[in-house]
Amino acid sequence: MRLKLFLSGILSLTIAAGAFAQTEDQPKQSGTIYLTTQDFKEKVYDYVKYPDEFKYKGDKPAIVDFYAVWCGPCKKLSPVLDELAKEYAGRIYIYKADVDKEPELARKFSIRSIPTLLFIPEGSEPSMSVGAPSKAELKKIIDKMLDTASGQ
Repeated sequence: MRLKLFLSGILSLTIAAGAFAQTEDQPKQSGTIYLTTQDFKEKVYDYVKYPDEFKYKGDKPAIVDFYAVWCGPCKKLSPVLDELAKEYAGRIYIYKADVDKEPELARKFSIRSIPTLLFIPEGSEPSMSVGAPSKAELKKIIDKMLDTASGQ
């Protein structure tokens, strides 16, 4: 009986540890939305259907973070984007695209350095920025995109 209880306890701990284990391939849950190339075409911009004109599919401004799991500055930027996604929930999308897993996207947007951020305001042309801006700088950009979206 003791052995059965002991084994049951070990099994429970193993299952619990496995549920909370995280690898580099498993993004942590956050307000950010992880995109595959197909997701990008469906939610952001179908560059195959519209190769000459950026036609944003979203209903609110967005930021796309092109990153890689091994990138130091990307790791520094990631929690900042998670915080901003929660802070601006319902008003902006913050997407992440892993350039190693989505090389087609990296090629399409000529990603040569990471992190690279694609800022997509509603109703105007997107812009890109290389590097990891501070939270304060990102908030200014987001607030400007939101002001533009609301017509202020």
